Amino acid sequence: MQRREFLKSAPLAVLTPQLASLMPQLRSAVRLKITDIRIVNLKVVRETGKMEAAWDPGTVTTHRIGGGSVIEIQTDQGLSGIGPGMDPGWLERAKSQLMGKDPFDIEQLAGPLRYYLGGSPRTVSALEIGLWDLMGKATGQPLYKLWGADKDRVPAYASMIQLSTPEERARMAVELKSQGWQAIKLRAHYPTLKEDVQLVETVRKAVGDDMTIMVDANQAQSFGSWQPGVMWDFRRALDTAREYQRLNVFWLEEPRLRYSFDELARLGSSVDIPIAGGENNRGVHEYRWILEQKVYSIVQPDIMVADGVTGFREIGPLAQAHHKRLIPHHGGGNLGTIAQLHAIASWPNSPWIEILHDPPVAAYTNGFAIMESPPLVDKEGYLNLPQSPGLGVEINKDLIAA
Repeated sequence: MQRREFLKSAPLAVLTPQLASLMPQLRSAVRLKITDIRIVNLKVVRETGKMEAAWDPGTVTTHRIGGGSVIEIQTDQGLSGIGPGMDPGWLERAKSQLMGKDPFDIEQLAGPLRYYLGGSPRTVSALEIGLWDLMGKATGQPLYKLWGADKDRVPAYASMIQLSTPEERARMAVELKSQGWQAIKLRAHYPTLKEDVQLVETVRKAVGDDMTIMVDANQAQSFGSWQPGVMWDFRRALDTAREYQRLNVFWLEEPRLRYSFDELARLGSSVDIPIAGGENNRGVHEYRWILEQKVYSIVQPDIMVADGVTGFREIGPLAQAHHKRLIPHHGGGNLGTIAQLHAIASWPNSPWIEILHDPPVAAYTNGFAIMESPPLVDKEGYLNLPQSPGLGVEINKDLIAA
């Protein structure tokens, strides 16, 4: 097999000190050539029920165990990398950019991928996750080790989906706490401020002070100034933040429009509770604006949205340089979440991972069911990093459709 010389001069975004220490091993890695990209459809095990998300009132979604698709990037050396599913309409264009290329040339590939497939950010991220999975497998290292391990387990918080009632959310929080979860994120989307405050008061009374509570207002779903459901103005955001500060809420998420940077910065300077957001922002430049303008105390990029894996990984040290915490959005709920787990484990300023988990209908294990032996939240509320190469997980072969 041919040998390769790897990264004779690597850009700073890729060549961390930890990765530099692996250069002798990487230089001796097998040279790979991409020979095919295919979409693998997965079987649905069963439907678990229907649920209306707090941020999209009026739209009812059916939740399932399994289903969907993943991509597989094949090489001439028999190694394959996997990533989240992509829009089939972009498959031929993806092939035109990657066939015959070496996945280790990620910095040469990232720009064209973003340019020619930028209309589908999920596709760009899915492909880059597959490329990194290949690199991890070729070098025998899990991704968080390649990216510079800071920790080997990450506490997870259970991110609720539906609005429900204060009483039911309190019961849910108590149940999660008994299972080991350290934190819960509630959705504040009631018609009145009084009801939003009552929600947190009821949950706080039920779980006490030793469970972390976050609250998401979901006011930044659209690019513009309108979206379904209750819309907050600055006064509502400020009054809510002050009430949640009193109730020891860890952060208030997206209390104003996506690009209301001036109001968000003013809100953050008016209260002590951290203001978080950024899950729908795209491009490293937007996060630079957010950080320079002190829009959020906690930034929340999503690996499937931000700017491909390459751009996503640049946001971590950018936030660290501004002395801000980075706690990403959920990453899609299956392979994207696993890739995000590896990134979080490489960042010292990233203390939590978001897991969409609103059982029994929308349990996180629904999406994780597509994987063989996925990491699961343990009795202490942590996700332990997979130790196998690359993503460290493989697709459940019983779910692969014919």
